[in-house]
Amino acid sequence: MLHLLQKPLEAAKPTRRTFLKMSAGTVGGLVLAMNLPRGAEAAAGDGELIQPFVHIRPDNTVVVLSKHLDKGQGTATGLTTLVADELDASWDQVSAEHAPSNPQVYANTLFGVQGTGGSTAMANSFMQYRQAGAAAKAMIIAAAAQEWGVPAEEITVSNGIVSHSSGQSATLGDLAGLAAQQDVPAEPKLKTPDQWVYIGKSFPRVDVKNKTVGAPGTYTMDFQRDDLLVAVVARSPRFGGTLKSFDAAEAMKVPGVVNVLQIPNGVAVVAESTWPAIKARDLLEIEWDDSKAETRSSDAMMAELNDMTGKPGVKVREDGDVDAALEASDRVIEADFEFPFLAHGAMEPLDAALLYDGETAELWLGSQIQTIDHNVAATILEVPFEKVKINTMWAGGSFGRRAQADSHPVAEVAFLAKAMLAAGMDPAPVKIVWTREDDMAGGYYRPMSAHKIKVGLDADNNVTAFKYNIAAKSIVKGTPFEAMLMKDGVDHNMTEGAHDTTYAFPLMNMDQSFQETKVPVLWWRSVGHTHTAYVMETMVDRIAKEAGKDPVAYRLEMIKDDPRKVEVLKLAAEKAGWDTPAPEGRHRGVAVHKSFGSYVAEVAEVSFREDGTVKVEKVVAAVDCGTPINPDNIRAQVEGGIGYGLGAILRNQVTLADGVVEETNFDTYEPIRISDMPEIEVHIVASNEAPTGIGEPGTPPIGPAVANAIAAAKDDWVTNLPLTKAGLV
Repeated sequence: MLHLLQKPLEAAKPTRRTFLKMSAGTVGGLVLAMNLPRGAEAAAGDGELIQPFVHIRPDNTVVVLSKHLDKGQGTATGLTTLVADELDASWDQVSAEHAPSNPQVYANTLFGVQGTGGSTAMANSFMQYRQAGAAAKAMIIAAAAQEWGVPAEEITVSNGIVSHSSGQSATLGDLAGLAAQQDVPAEPKLKTPDQWVYIGKSFPRVDVKNKTVGAPGTYTMDFQRDDLLVAVVARSPRFGGTLKSFDAAEAMKVPGVVNVLQIPNGVAVVAESTWPAIKARDLLEIEWDDSKAETRSSDAMMAELNDMTGKPGVKVREDGDVDAALEASDRVIEADFEFPFLAHGAMEPLDAALLYDGETAELWLGSQIQTIDHNVAATILEVPFEKVKINTMWAGGSFGRRAQADSHPVAEVAFLAKAMLAAGMDPAPVKIVWTREDDMAGGYYRPMSAHKIKVGLDADNNVTAFKYNIAAKSIVKGTPFEAMLMKDGVDHNMTEGAHDTTYAFPLMNMDQSFQETKVPVLWWRSVGHTHTAYVMETMVDRIAKEAGKDPVAYRLEMIKDDPRKVEVLKLAAEKAGWDTPAPEGRHRGVAVHKSFGSYVAEVAEVSFREDGTVKVEKVVAAVDCGTPINPDNIRAQVEGGIGYGLGAILRNQVTLADGVVEETNFDTYEPIRISDMPEIEVHIVASNEAPTGIGEPGTPPIGPAVANAIAAAKDDWVTNLPLTKAGLV
């Protein structure tokens, strides 16, 4: 596993948004010394203006290089919008490509390495990409002034046309080569919001055409070359299991199979195409060693978590003597919550392609953290960093699945490429494909967790104390991220959205306990907020009921010192008609939550079918994500986040029987269906605040909003997800 030695970028409490600089590490025990490439400067090539973030070509096309992986969330369009606006390019002439792997040029400044995650793309890049566009425009104007012999301040750029009152004009492409010879301005002048042409308006995404027509090379799954080999890997069915022995005699008889090779985590079947590789893998005779594997059922693991919540753990927040306050309370509300393992279920399973000739390497994959992928490949292949090239492909979803600390897909394909050369095979590109079953049963799930809550109330139903114990496997403990994301033994990924609540509780303590298991876990869309928001928002509803207060009014009273949260809650309630009766047969619930710097409130309307199952009819959402760059994309992300979260709470769970995963495809891990999807309204708060995240914040509120709507009808809150366990689905 990759181990990073880092130093803090800032003294603030570490979070996923405060990644640190990577300097060295190990992969599988191998020492990794990182040699970062030098930065790039503006250059000209065949009449082209080449800058790190924008290329203006002689054919008058403007290419924006996205340092962030676009995995469906619209990042490339957002970054292109920023450059196009400051450059005053025509929208028709701009396009986006993924930037090369170069952490000194393309680092996420909130991480310190090149990578995407935590809904940081716009927060990280808003000023950087605007400055890139403004700098390119200044250089274009300087070039035109020199060419035409007129003052630069008399030159204008609009819709991609550079012009002067004398009648002289040119395209951006016409001036690109000459512009590349100009000095790069250190502080280019940026537009004021009233001058924006594209920012704040909805435009078609830059990836629509290629994805619509299925353009070759868009996704790694579609990556093809005449000499490409395809591999699938037989891995242990139990997490932590190791290979004892295998027999490939029958597998080698399948037409199209080229070789069967052992790699550190299993047996790889290499073939001329995918189907023979899969057929041959089924014929392998393998004996696994489960002596150190996870062999428990998920029920046994949950029982352990529940036991852990009843005991003291690591102190996350400690305002005072919460036990004494509870003892002195007039009464205490208690609740136990259970959340299952969840798979990411991205449309494109994991895949990675590599060409290695013994001295250089080239990778093709939807790389979410390029710096880790780059270093893992270089270390395993024992080549210098600069001898590895990463081609970042578009990714068919991720939801956190591609943001791995150990970069295991790259490690697999790198070990396989070495094994192929060691076996005497000629250098050839090889693509490892994870089938849907490989992906679903392959771990790296949202951790299962248990939560124990005790809330004290006085005689007037005011909260006196809030005690919160949580137990789960830590996503970062024991990984390369531990040094930067855990402080004093506390993993805030697990408790975010609860320990930092802005509800005005007079006394709140929070403990966390860590489960040890070989089941690998990973961030899942909105990470800790996926369960803490559910706990906090359903508990607040219960408190409001005990106090005899309206759920919205009670929240407004308890968050009055958090004005942005107040505003989104008021907006959602207003647009949902909260103060008017719900349509006949429907019931409403509300939730409001802040995650990744953004505020989202959602009001859900539910009805019940004749068989007692629930139907989510409508969701009204209000969102404050700072300056809205592309409103249509913001709505799409909130709609998608609602659908994703709703699918999870309705019926999704990953269960283990004797350590073996039971849900291996979408027939048993059923995604949300069109018939499940409610009508959705998304209302965006007008804001001049800096942009914040939007890929994840729509997900956390939907679960508790639905649960609260169910409780409004049945006076009972679901505490054990998914809803199938309560017979509601």
